[in-house]
Amino acid sequence: MGRSQQTFSKSEKEKKRLKKREEKRKKMEARKLSKEENGSTGIPMAYVDYNGNLTDIPPDPSMKVKVKAENIDIGIPKKEYVKEEFDPIRKGKVSFFNGSKGYGFILDTETNEKYFTHVSGLIDEITENDKVTFELEKGQRGMNAVKVKKV
Repeated sequence: MGRSQQTFSKSEKEKKRLKKREEKRKKMEARKLSKEENGSTGIPMAYVDYNGNLTDIPPDPSMKVKVKAENIDIGIPKKEYVKEEFDPIRKGKVSFFNGSKGYGFILDTETNEKYFTHVSGLIDEITENDKVTFELEKGQRGMNAVKVKKV
């Protein structure tokens, strides 16, 4: 005679499943009884007023505003290109420069932001604490200082 295929864990899972089903049936019957006793129709309606708050009072139909579907913008509006009206040549001070590795950082005097510079973007040779003029160019990790000249 072979062994039973029913294991302890299988029987426990089956008991849990049957218990859950029975609890669900009892809850459903309790909801039906309370509905019959109270005479309610179930879940109450919730409305949103003109300020965006939830209320149980329906909104006044005379205050309804008609909106055309064409006027609704979906997504982020496109940025308008604003031409910058400042001098592209900026002034700054070399805060760090490693000549052997060929890179450094320039501190903009107006905005106090640091910009990366590479030896390929230099016009004159520079060292730390030199006052320089430079232009900005978009690089892989942000803005880079290029066309760097000593003042």
